[in-house]
Amino acid sequence: MQHRQLSGVKESPEPILLRTPLLKRRWFIALTLLVILGVAFFGVPAIVHAADPTGGDTLQDNPDAAVNMAWTLVAGFLVWFMQLGFAFLGGGLIRSKNQTNYWTKSFMDFCIASLGFWAFGFALMFGGSKLFPGLEAGNALIGYSGFFLSGASYDVSTIMMWFFQMVFAATACTIVAGAVAERMKITAYLAYSFIIGALIYPIYGKWVWGGGWLSTLNILGTTGVRDFAGSGVVHMVGGLAALVGAAMVGARIGKFNRDGTPNAIRGHNLPFVVIGTFILFFGWFGFNAGSTLAATDLRISVIVVNTFLAGVTGAVVALYWVLARTGKADIIAACNGCLAGLVAITAPCAFVAPWAAVVIGAIAAPVMMATAWFVERKLKVDDAVGAVAVHLGGGIWGLLAVGIFADGTYLGVKGLIVGEVGQLILQIIDIAVVLVWVSVTAFLTFYLVKKTIGLRASREEELQGLDIPEHGIEAYPADSVPASN
Repeated sequence: MQHRQLSGVKESPEPILLRTPLLKRRWFIALTLLVILGVAFFGVPAIVHAADPTGGDTLQDNPDAAVNMAWTLVAGFLVWFMQLGFAFLGGGLIRSKNQTNYWTKSFMDFCIASLGFWAFGFALMFGGSKLFPGLEAGNALIGYSGFFLSGASYDVSTIMMWFFQMVFAATACTIVAGAVAERMKITAYLAYSFIIGALIYPIYGKWVWGGGWLSTLNILGTTGVRDFAGSGVVHMVGGLAALVGAAMVGARIGKFNRDGTPNAIRGHNLPFVVIGTFILFFGWFGFNAGSTLAATDLRISVIVVNTFLAGVTGAVVALYWVLARTGKADIIAACNGCLAGLVAITAPCAFVAPWAAVVIGAIAAPVMMATAWFVERKLKVDDAVGAVAVHLGGGIWGLLAVGIFADGTYLGVKGLIVGEVGQLILQIIDIAVVLVWVSVTAFLTFYLVKKTIGLRASREEELQGLDIPEHGIEAYPADSVPASN
């Protein structure tokens, strides 16, 4: 581990906010954001009689509402807990001098993206879906009801749905943190976090999950893209945004040689990586099985087992793949293989049999490794933790797997194994749409941030590590014990 001491720091009698134009600009951006939120909030028409803010009418109409709501909320808690898994995983894979910075990003991106999703994203995503009260207004492209969970959306069922979807939006956002680690400014990263929660994630999510045009598209008699728990909506969105962000911020100092060959930059804590993977695996049961939104949907047992089998198969295949090539049992490869298997099964988990889950997980591992090789060797993009390979590569394979392995036993979704080709074509269209949507919007977002706040820390700050320059706190201070008198 690398330790640094604070020394020779002089205090200035003049307030730093008055001395630094950059900090003035940061305060201006923060205040502008607060003004926008305030205007939007007070501009939302109030509906006095909300649908059911106490739950009494809901429970009377549906006796199963309590158990289904409890199931969905607990599943949401598990997905929220995955934030800790991402923090441990990414923190372990980067160097000690950037730990405070990374953990700050992992904590604050969740907080900021959630506010963006509360203010704007949820309404844009589910407005017009009519899934729950207060979500009546919208069209096939965008929703426009449910802002700030106010008016008719002040309803127990609507708010339950908001919470469950909010943790998904936060997951899509936090995927980016690892790819751009160790060189992106904290202010730039947090600005991006708000935009993905408010705009990028929910608008594409509307097209798939909110009654949008992809969910109603008909090909060869098959209607609607299928992405049960988010291989595309969550993981491809996060993975592709991570690729764009990592490309635009540039590689870490020392990552590539002059001839373009990459150097390995090792992380500082291998146990963190394994702990993070365990937590993510645990949370994934909420991610996938919780997407039924109902404990009374007994398909949850199949979903849980499919999730488990794909994850463990991905780990086994990745470990033995590397073992066969190098003679070493690489636990990092096994962890990434596990995560790739979990990402891949996320879309088809409800639609396939257990044997297919094993096949999906087995293929996910080499897909992940091939994607990592292509990103690093061909695109020359420095992804500090392998997020692009796991989430983008695994996400693409997961969407395709629906069209291949869906057996028709759940919701009538059928793939190639039962002789239907329409679903596979729909899934390919979906992949093309998300690639275009996120590439364009993420580029514009990072470009705007680059031209205003700036994306990258200075060379001196990067070499020192971002902990002291951006936070004033080291994760592993050299003098952690006060000297005795």
